[in-house]
Amino acid sequence: MATVEALYKELTAEWTKRPPNTTKCGQLLEQLKVALVKLSFLPTDGNDAQSSKRQLLLARAVLEIAVEHSVVTKDLLAFERYMSQLKCYYYDYAKIIGESDNKYKLLGLNLLYLLSGNRVSDFHTELELLSVDIIQHNQYIRPILALEQYIMEGRYNKIFQAKSSMPAEVYNYFMDLLVETVRDEIGACIEMSYEKISAKDAAKRLNLRVPDEIKAFGQKRQWKLESTGNYSFTDRSIKPKELLPSEELAEQVLSYARDLEMIV
Repeated sequence: MATVEALYKELTAEWTKRPPNTTKCGQLLEQLKVALVKLSFLPTDGNDAQSSKRQLLLARAVLEIAVEHSVVTKDLLAFERYMSQLKCYYYDYAKIIGESDNKYKLLGLNLLYLLSGNRVSDFHTELELLSVDIIQHNQYIRPILALEQYIMEGRYNKIFQAKSSMPAEVYNYFMDLLVETVRDEIGACIEMSYEKISAKDAAKRLNLRVPDEIKAFGQKRQWKLESTGNYSFTDRSIKPKELLPSEELAEQVLSYARDLEMIV
């Protein structure tokens, strides 16, 4: 236990530096992960949990740093893995070790992650674990719920505006991912709504202010740029003509008429 505490102390000292040495923090997290497994830090019953309170608190604190570290290093798989482990301490052992000061900050971060990946069903599943009061008033949860509402209503401009007012710095990476997801949605709508649109108007709708940005976005979406400076979607916005099965429809209508006549 003393070794684990020493490693945690070293990790905390390194993580609180601005900026932290993410490589060294990652190495310390790997060592702590192995050390915690050797301690059997996940209790199997209530009695074990009571006697392991100190270990549980330490494990929770390590996982909280691990979650933020995975965001800083942009390791989404590690983020999901650490977040899944951390929720065990937030929900299953809350009565034993109490509530963490970082609980809603990291739960809000997880909600934003799900939203940025357009995983709406998972988003609502996580939301159902929270009380109504927390959802409506918590400084970390309420802004993320507002983002989901903006998306549902199609108020994408609000998403762009919210980027600069996130409740914590660690939210910025997932907010960038959400903005890209929203831009892709807007881009798909433009393709279906316009036969042609100027690069300037497209940039305005996508909230892109630098010419190179709209150019890169158009290339990513494989938009056709004409010599006039307009993007053309003629081949995308016009649906191919479909032949109606007139004989089959007529037979079906006559069949319905005969059935109705028999009922009357």
